[in-house]
Amino acid sequence: MYLILAFLLIPVIEIALFIQVGELIGLWTTVACVIFTAFLGTWLMRSQGRVAMGQLQTAFDQSTDPSEPLANGAMILVAGSLMIVPGFFTDLMGFLLLLPPVRLGVFRYLRSKTTVTQFSMRSRGFSAQGDVIDGDFTEVRPKSDPNTPPSGWVEGPDNRTK
Repeated sequence: MYLILAFLLIPVIEIALFIQVGELIGLWTTVACVIFTAFLGTWLMRSQGRVAMGQLQTAFDQSTDPSEPLANGAMILVAGSLMIVPGFFTDLMGFLLLLPPVRLGVFRYLRSKTTVTQFSMRSRGFSAQGDVIDGDFTEVRPKSDPNTPPSGWVEGPDNRTK
C-alpha cells in the first residue's frame, strides 16, 4: 500500500515543485539546477561510497560487525540514485541521506526494528597458515574424445619434452 502511494505521490510532488520553481527562477535555470544536482549526486555518491567501502573493509579486517558500513553503503547508493532522478523532492531526500547524522539516525531506527540472532566472522572453504593454503578442489575433466591430442596449451603425452 505504501509503495503504491509513493509511486503516486512522488511524481505529483515533483511536478508541483517543477512548476513552482520554474515560475520563480525560470525554465532554463530550473533545468540547469536539475542537471547540476544529478552531477553533484554522482560525485557525492562516488566520494562517500569510497569512504563507506573503506569502513566496510576495516570491519572485515578487524572481524567486527559490518552492518553499519553495509547500511551506510546502501544508503549512499540510494541517495545517489535519488539525486540522479530529475526532481527537487528526490534531490532533497538524496541530500539528506548523504548527511552522516541522518544515515546514523536511519541506521539506528532500522537496527531497533530488527533482531540479530547470531553474528560470526570466519573463513569458509580455506585457511592459510604460513606458506601453506589448505583448500578443497574438484577435478573437472572435459568430455572429449580420448584419441584427440592435447590443445597445445597444456603438456600432454604427445608434446612432452624428452
